[in-house]
Amino acid sequence: MPTKTFQIPMADGHADVFAAFPDDQVPHPGVLMYPDAFGPRPVLREMAQKLAAHGYYVLVPNIFYRHGRAPLVALPDHIGEEIRPALVDQLMPFIHLHTAERVSSDAEVYLQFLEEQPEVSTGEVGVVGYCIGGLLATRTAAVYPSRIAAIAAFHGPVAADRIEELAKITAEVHFGHAAGDLTPEALNELNRALDAAQLSYNSEIYPGTIHGFTMSDTDAFDPAGLQRHWDRLLALFERALGTN
Repeated sequence: MPTKTFQIPMADGHADVFAAFPDDQVPHPGVLMYPDAFGPRPVLREMAQKLAAHGYYVLVPNIFYRHGRAPLVALPDHIGEEIRPALVDQLMPFIHLHTAERVSSDAEVYLQFLEEQPEVSTGEVGVVGYCIGGLLATRTAAVYPSRIAAIAAFHGPVAADRIEELAKITAEVHFGHAAGDLTPEALNELNRALDAAQLSYNSEIYPGTIHGFTMSDTDAFDPAGLQRHWDRLLALFERALGTN
């Protein structure tokens, strides 16, 4: 599956991104894939290529480009629990500085970039995010509802207290929560908020999972959870975007 790397001009510098897409000279629906806090790396490239193989043009940005090119911190091949807290501590200042205003400004450029690529078909796009990327995906869908047909967030910090943000979304939604992140009671509260927002959604806890379960380069990885993620994500995008 072909990939390309780009430096996209932004309001605050240049964002380093990579894209994966089918090599068939046919336009395909666009997808914006937000990484977790550890950023673009081999596991994200593999996931983007797998999604692209199902008929999508997938764009993965370095969301913290204002602070340097990815990776911003030295990452081992495998992120074990013994090192994860120290890595998160290094990234936390960048997370705190990534305001809602920055998310909105950056998302507009990413969506425009997708729309301008000859390999991307016209029409609405899909957005998917992991961990903090799930929050970014949700915010993007809320700020640009007319441009997004589907949104998925996995082990992301999405809660019922974001009802005003959720109410702006018109896309079909899937939230895949880690069992270690959300209690059944909190899930019921969130789903009541989604009902109140009149969203078309599926919001569920993935059994036996902990935060970060989709990432195969971490101790949190859960193969069954990752497969459930693919089953839900591919079905969502096929319904909302189709494939070319």
